[in-house]
Amino acid sequence: MELKNMKKALFLDRDGVINKDFSYVYELEKLVFMPNIFEIVKFFQDKDYLIFIITNQSGVGRGYFTKEQMDIFNEAILNEFKNHKINISKIYSCLHIPSDNCECRKPKAGLILQAAKEFNLDLFNSIFIGDKVSDMQAAINANINNRYLFNEDLKEFEYCKKVNNLLDIKKDYE
Repeated sequence: MELKNMKKALFLDRDGVINKDFSYVYELEKLVFMPNIFEIVKFFQDKDYLIFIITNQSGVGRGYFTKEQMDIFNEAILNEFKNHKINISKIYSCLHIPSDNCECRKPKAGLILQAAKEFNLDLFNSIFIGDKVSDMQAAINANINNRYLFNEDLKEFEYCKKVNNLLDIKKDYE
């Protein structure tokens, strides 16, 4: 990977960080955005971070919904970010079930590493915001130094900062 011109990235989990997690979310009427998601993402975009969504979508692998239904849901998310003048560089989705033991399903770092390769990313100085320990483990496995756990129900996880409000992350970068 070329060390020159490396870019920092903001990696976001989807369900539970961008939109409310109703468990296997794919129906547009259940697309409810999390408080402050647009403000925090815009903040980092304005600081020249590339924005990526890294999401496990095993509902496809389990047959709960189709890849086409997931794509329609993701397109609605992208459009709402565009309405807020935010560009999401790419959505990376793992469609496998856990027993498939693929390299792309978090907590493995496959999707993050793919993004780093495609976009020449400086992972160490990038940021990952997730709502599950598996998100934080994927960030660790990808050598992302700045990890934020956004989940009121989870206890502290020693390898990240826990936040209950996405805007609290700004304090570390102002």
